[in-house]
Amino acid sequence: MFAATAIDTSNKPAFYNELATHLKALLEGERDSIANAANTSALIYQMVPDLNWAGFYFLASDDELVLGPFQGKPACVRIAVGKGVCGTAIDLGMSMPIKDVHDFPGHIACDADSRSELVVLLRDADGVFGVVDLDSPLPGRFDKDDQAGIEKLAAIYVAASSFED
Repeated sequence: MFAATAIDTSNKPAFYNELATHLKALLEGERDSIANAANTSALIYQMVPDLNWAGFYFLASDDELVLGPFQGKPACVRIAVGKGVCGTAIDLGMSMPIKDVHDFPGHIACDADSRSELVVLLRDADGVFGVVDLDSPLPGRFDKDDQAGIEKLAAIYVAASSFED
């Protein structure tokens, strides 16, 4: 059975490298994409400080994301591509760290307590198929180290999971 151990968070790159090791161990031998998304969101939510939401949105069509496994308060189920931070990240094809969601035009407030957000793309050989979405009640919570760390975790999730029907 997998058990996460505490990780020192004072050095973010080192923290994310250790968290990546934990995620690889957690997902080892499991190919189911939903099970892996559930465990990935749980691990991120448990280990990354100052989050109030961590989860996945997957492309259900070319123009809509649908909610996947997550940790936190109930969330918006469907997000149009080009809308909100998640939909904008898909539309622009890039990760998006948002210092204050109140300053982001068109932010979709699924949780009024959220102040900052980090959205990282999920990519496989066929292209972008979803996002990892993190919310924090703290303005300015996410920086370039967080983005790089979560991008690394997203890549581990993609590599571990099977997306074939």
